[in-house]
Amino acid sequence: MSVSERSPLLTYRLCSSGGSAEEEAPGSGSGDAAGGSRKLPTFLGVVVPTLLSMFSVVLFLRLGFVVGHAGLYQALGMFVVAYFIIGMTVLSVCAISTNGALDAGGAYYMISRALGPEFGGSIGIMFFLANVCGSALYILGLVEAVVDVFGIPPGANMGIGSQVLPRSYWFELLYGTALLLLCLLVCLVGAGIYAKATFLIFLVVMVVLGTVCLSFFLVGPRVVHLPQGDGTGNMTGAANASFTGFKLTTLKANLPAAYSVDYTTDRMMSFSTVFAVMFNGCTGIMAGSNMSGDLKRPSYSIPRGTITAVIFTYVVYNLLALLLCCTCDRTLLQRDYGFLRDINVWSPLVTIGIYASTLSAAMSNLIGASRILYALAKDDLFGRALAPAKRTSRGGNPWVAVLISWVLVQLVLFSGKLNTIAAIVTIFFLLVYATVDLACLALEWASAPNFRPTFQFFTWHTCVLGITGCAIMVFLISPIYASASMAFMLLLLLALHYLSPSSSWGYISQALIFHQVRKYLLMLDVRKDHVKFWRPQVLLLVRNPRSCIQLINFINDLKKSGLYVLGHVEMNDLDSLPADPLPAQADSWLQLVDKLGIKAFVNLTLSDSVRHGAQQLLFISGLGGMRPNTVALGFYDSAPPKDTLWQHPTFPGEDAAQLGFPPVRGPKGLSPREYVAIVADAVKMLRNVLLARSFEKLEWVQALGRRAQPLIDVWPVNLLRPDSARYVDTCSLFLLQMACVLAMTRSWHHARLRLFLCMESGARPRSQEDKLRRLLKDLRIQATIHPVPWDAVVALHWHKQQEEEPSNLSTNFPSNVARVTDQYLSAVNQLIRQQGSAPTVRFLYLPRPPADTSFYPSYLHQLEVLSRDLGPTLLVHGVSAVTSTEL
Repeated sequence: MSVSERSPLLTYRLCSSGGSAEEEAPGSGSGDAAGGSRKLPTFLGVVVPTLLSMFSVVLFLRLGFVVGHAGLYQALGMFVVAYFIIGMTVLSVCAISTNGALDAGGAYYMISRALGPEFGGSIGIMFFLANVCGSALYILGLVEAVVDVFGIPPGANMGIGSQVLPRSYWFELLYGTALLLLCLLVCLVGAGIYAKATFLIFLVVMVVLGTVCLSFFLVGPRVVHLPQGDGTGNMTGAANASFTGFKLTTLKANLPAAYSVDYTTDRMMSFSTVFAVMFNGCTGIMAGSNMSGDLKRPSYSIPRGTITAVIFTYVVYNLLALLLCCTCDRTLLQRDYGFLRDINVWSPLVTIGIYASTLSAAMSNLIGASRILYALAKDDLFGRALAPAKRTSRGGNPWVAVLISWVLVQLVLFSGKLNTIAAIVTIFFLLVYATVDLACLALEWASAPNFRPTFQFFTWHTCVLGITGCAIMVFLISPIYASASMAFMLLLLLALHYLSPSSSWGYISQALIFHQVRKYLLMLDVRKDHVKFWRPQVLLLVRNPRSCIQLINFINDLKKSGLYVLGHVEMNDLDSLPADPLPAQADSWLQLVDKLGIKAFVNLTLSDSVRHGAQQLLFISGLGGMRPNTVALGFYDSAPPKDTLWQHPTFPGEDAAQLGFPPVRGPKGLSPREYVAIVADAVKMLRNVLLARSFEKLEWVQALGRRAQPLIDVWPVNLLRPDSARYVDTCSLFLLQMACVLAMTRSWHHARLRLFLCMESGARPRSQEDKLRRLLKDLRIQATIHPVPWDAVVALHWHKQQEEEPSNLSTNFPSNVARVTDQYLSAVNQLIRQQGSAPTVRFLYLPRPPADTSFYPSYLHQLEVLSRDLGPTLLVHGVSAVTSTEL
């Protein structure tokens, strides 16, 4: 079996029960499975971490805040909106997670492998920052809970009993730093400690939640002493509030919204600010996905576990909101974040639950942030910038990534209050969720055959609804933060697009482009072509790009946003070869296109002769209504080819040798007769023809433009047929159009177009010049007309044909081949060279090849004498009308 026939699936053990771990691994990322580290079931691996991450601070410390400010109606509406957004995202997560084997990395892994490195890297950074800010948010919530219990009351010099901790911004920052240091030690010493304790913490939180629910029924009405604020002067209301028990009057009072000043930040609350705090209780839906590398069956566990956790938390939040509205007055809800301790059957139990849930959530986010940073570094998306984060301990713990994450969390702690960073955390998570929906939407719209998730409860409509919901909410929460975050993400995306190395993950953009291009190609109807919208679509036949690098660049300028195909004929017989050699060569051609920065396709073919290969390229190049209408070839002369690739500024030093093209060889691979036959074939196939001579002497236009204005000389008359020279036939108009197209391109827009009008003394020169000027005006072509008297040259054609030696005059010419002598052709050549300063490039009229193939060598000889020593010259033959004077 050849290497090209191998597939990642072929190494996957389908039916054997034995074998090594290597035989079981379907690819990178499954080695863990083979090693036996994938052992977590659905409940412990997905449900438990998701529930802990979603409950965390909001459940015990901010649910009363949400209900107190928003009222029951708006609070329930917030839950509906929030869970609608995360519900749509959960459907997308489930779809992606059931579409193949998952490695560790969570949302970053899903997005990067679905959308490619640009989106993956930018969203990976956003998800990393979301986890960093989330860890800081939970630390601040834990500090708040600690200070509420053990802090000295505001305004007092000393506390009573256990109230021994001073209160101030710097002291609270110190407490947060100490708690964060504890999280750091756990993550450094062994992140497995947290994993093993997850179930125990979950049991503690569930017991506390159960006692909270029972307390509403078991605890009688009581007066609760409110905290005295934080010393900012915003605490001017009552010092006490009431837990009324179940009363209809309490419920009615709590139904409408009543936004007021937050007693910890002294800021006026609104729907968006309260929603931002509440939404942090919904941002843990990725916790189960982040465990994908440790789950027994990720594709089975992630959808079932995540959906179960989301439904459970939604029911709990709504139930607790209703119980709070029925039993607590609004003052208690708004002015005491820790009131659940005061109304619980045993208050220390709530404190334990708060400490356990917030500390576990903080460590979970710190660990998650470090793993995302490690995954980003391992993927080499940011090069050396994240290289240190790759370092791990002997046990595989990315300790450098942990330290970097810890430093950033510490910086976020300087914000001081939970409500201050809640909006930022929410926006980061909403952007991540929107991108997950976008990844699923792109996969669905691309109609990729390999996107067939086993989870079927999603459509592109759910993806669009999720993206729309996230987009609306980020701007409702904070237009400034949302705009800044999106601008930052866009900058990351652009930087990764241009700077990141290519990956083997697959690019969803390519699938989407293919899908759209196929659709539009079918819509591109050749029957609707019109001359007004004609543009050159060029097939350039190249023997070896080393000798025609200037011509490749020139045709790229000449195409004017049209199709450009580099064609090459490889002389060989497939019957005598073990495999097709063209795919291996195509990589060198594509590298050349990338290095030169030209917009061209590459088409290679295998043939027994150059002519047959050229015919194949003419037949197969393009697709549908997008096919080459013009063929360009280098000129056939006796000059030895030169390697000019190394002269190009893009290929310094040894870069040219690394492309893998063979050295330039002297002998040509085809005869003069075969060369002219290729031109004749193109004309028969109604393709315009361009023959390029001496383009190895063409200066780089950018360098020339700094020294002098480029000149384009145009001779739109058949110089081989002076007896029937006309300026308005199809070929001459095509020649004018091509010269004008070149002058319109960006590289040549400073060029000056010179049009030469060959005049005889017997004609009326002024009248011919006026007609030509009117023609140029009708065609909107800016050019200066230069009349050229050529009586002496024409006289050679009329009076000296019979005086020429037979060796210089081709006899028995058919009617469509000029009976011209070498002396006449040399005189015309001399006339062209005498017209002022040497131009940058010349455009000459190319007559049609003779019908009799025996005259092909004579035809080529005439062209060679005519264009000898003229510098870069383009011989042009047009077969189609390409100009229009109408709107």
